Amino acid sequence: MCTAVNIALKGRVQGVGFRPFVFQLAQEYQLNGTVQNNMDGVKIHIEGKSERLQEFIHDLREKAPSLSKIVEIVVEETELRNMERFTIIESERTGTSELVIPIDSAVCDDCLREMNDPTNFRYQYPFINCTQCGPRYTIIEELPYDRPYTTMKEFKMCPDCEKEYHDPANRRHHAQPIACPKCGPKVRLLNANGQEMAAENPIQETIALLKAGKVIAVKGIGGYHLCCDAGNDQAVANLRARKNRPNRPLAIMAADISKVEEIAEVSETERDLLKSPEAPIMILRKNEFYHLSKEVAPGMESIGIMLPYSPLHHLLLADHDLPFLVMTSANPSGLPMLFQDRDALPYLNGIADYYLIHNREILHPVDDSVIQVTDGKIDFLRRARGFVPDPFVTNQDVSGIVAFGGQQKTTFTIGRNKQIFVGPHIGDLGNIETINHYKNELEHLLKWIQTPKSIAVTDAHPGYYTHNLVNEYEFEKVIEVQHHHAHMAACLDEHGVKSKAYGIILDGTGFGLDGNIWGFEIFYGDTENFQRIGHLRYTPLPGNEKCIQEPWRNAAAMLMSLLGDEGRDSAKRIFEDKVMGIDVLKRMIENNVNTVQAGTCGRLFDAVSAICGITRISSYDGEAAIKLAELADEKKSFEPYPYRLFDDGGLLAFDFSKMLKVIALDVLSGVEAAYISSRFHETVVQALVDGMSQLLKKEPETVKTVVLSGGSMHNRFFRTRLGQGLSELGFKVLLPERVPCNDGGLSYGQLVVAAAKRRNSNVCGSTGKSSGKNGI
Repeated sequence: MCTAVNIALKGRVQGVGFRPFVFQLAQEYQLNGTVQNNMDGVKIHIEGKSERLQEFIHDLREKAPSLSKIVEIVVEETELRNMERFTIIESERTGTSELVIPIDSAVCDDCLREMNDPTNFRYQYPFINCTQCGPRYTIIEELPYDRPYTTMKEFKMCPDCEKEYHDPANRRHHAQPIACPKCGPKVRLLNANGQEMAAENPIQETIALLKAGKVIAVKGIGGYHLCCDAGNDQAVANLRARKNRPNRPLAIMAADISKVEEIAEVSETERDLLKSPEAPIMILRKNEFYHLSKEVAPGMESIGIMLPYSPLHHLLLADHDLPFLVMTSANPSGLPMLFQDRDALPYLNGIADYYLIHNREILHPVDDSVIQVTDGKIDFLRRARGFVPDPFVTNQDVSGIVAFGGQQKTTFTIGRNKQIFVGPHIGDLGNIETINHYKNELEHLLKWIQTPKSIAVTDAHPGYYTHNLVNEYEFEKVIEVQHHHAHMAACLDEHGVKSKAYGIILDGTGFGLDGNIWGFEIFYGDTENFQRIGHLRYTPLPGNEKCIQEPWRNAAAMLMSLLGDEGRDSAKRIFEDKVMGIDVLKRMIENNVNTVQAGTCGRLFDAVSAICGITRISSYDGEAAIKLAELADEKKSFEPYPYRLFDDGGLLAFDFSKMLKVIALDVLSGVEAAYISSRFHETVVQALVDGMSQLLKKEPETVKTVVLSGGSMHNRFFRTRLGQGLSELGFKVLLPERVPCNDGGLSYGQLVVAAAKRRNSNVCGSTGKSSGKNGI
């Protein structure tokens, strides 16, 4: 008996070879009908024998292409049309969008085999791709995802490519970026003046230049990288000097996984992520055989490594004498990623010796994702290429909510139905170029996602650029969400927790409801509301941002504030060349001149790092804390320094005055920084575990879930040891795994809070505030 059904699929089902897969499946089961892309996914009309239809529907989900992700499948019986064959029909471009935008994917093994086959007509072609790999998000102009609406529209397919494109049995059937040497994009090598080099093979010439110690700007899938031989001290030093990047670790690209294992410790989880289609940068521990230039990651025990993810990268690393390349973003410090040729050449003048470019335009730049693994769990430092803008699925309606994020490591997040779209990593909104980049990407995703502008969500900090940016858009309501509540809510939602929980949120800076700077917080609440129940004792930041840029100032101020004259004397002995500056800081504190009160984990780390002489002047964000954490050994037990917990007007307060006093004496006595760092870490962990134990005794209800988040929770020691200590108290410990715990996940949390308030009718009028406990 013949029957017919209509099938609607939603999720990541475009740009991943889904229609050719459906066609081949229909052929296998001798079924007739049609398949079509449209603005809400893929639609199938299929008819034939009932038992074959059931097998077809089963395989549709179970055997779907590896890059696809089916979120919803709806099957409805319909009338027979007595169709004579199965066909792929033209996309429908009308209606409301519910599409999942396809993501960029690393080149697949099938394409690599062809690229390395001398008999294949795509031999050594640096833009080889198929439905299972290649650029997607970075080249899209409009949706649905079809070649005429990508930057590939500039390249007319040759007969060979066109034959594959229209052949439903070919894996390049409707592969939108399909190309070959005859008809596709091409690479060119330019000199420092932007003039094209007369190179028969630009890639081979680039390899020779890299081996000669040159710095090359390489245009990839999502933007420009600066590239040099990672084993050449002088080349790496030149790159650092020219880019004015004296200390920050540089990411490297290794030819293959065996090369990664030569220099770093690699777990099975880390290996799988390195080799995945997302191909992120992995933060790995250096091993005893590490032999790259000391200039790559100076003073660090870890290194950021990725594998080649584009055909061009594979070709650059094909020479056995060049197995490791520095591959760092080419953007000048503080500016957005370089992706357009017209910007790259002037910006990189004096930095790059040569440029390896291509003529496939990049519309949407995207940085490399960065991940570390701790205790087998993923920790996103940056969620970008390979993951953005793939949506999260939540259990609540988030339509019409747009969250604008924070000021640093900025992202935005858009809600549609039960999907949460986190935008690309933008960076720090400190200049007009980055702000324009933010607005451009936001407007594109708003257009593609097509959600109403109902609620805008911002951080409560009045000085953040995003706080005022909402005024450029017409929303029905604007609400503010406290910084650390957003961090807590993001983790709660990621783990599907709706009940009350504790939150330990540790970071560098967040605007507090009392007007001070928060960043060492214990909360009690849920995604809708929170109560602050614990914090770090406040200390002054004379000069505010200057203390963050120059941690010695913060350290001196903290010593003087907590230890009085004894602290001032210790500061002058430790910072011998800053005696006059310390006296100025003392007067600023006493007269409350340009001084704010802060209690943050980031500033505590900065102070200890500066006291130990590790980082007294920061050359990049978080340097002092990162280098201090690198020295701590989470695998050993250490005696904690003394500390005090006390009642501060009903709040549990943490006082590390005695710890800082002993650390100062240790430094002056010549105690090794690694030992001090380990004891310092142990102290913070033990104090938090002690504090949570005390709070448990006061709490009449038995709430045994605790969230750990904020940028300081990238610290491996904290993730491991704090998690263990709280588990021993009986807590279920939740850490962010799919959303960054730093401010890259802030917008996700803001959206979650707004959705919870709307669900419970706890959002007030359009003036910009949300009601609830503590005013947020």
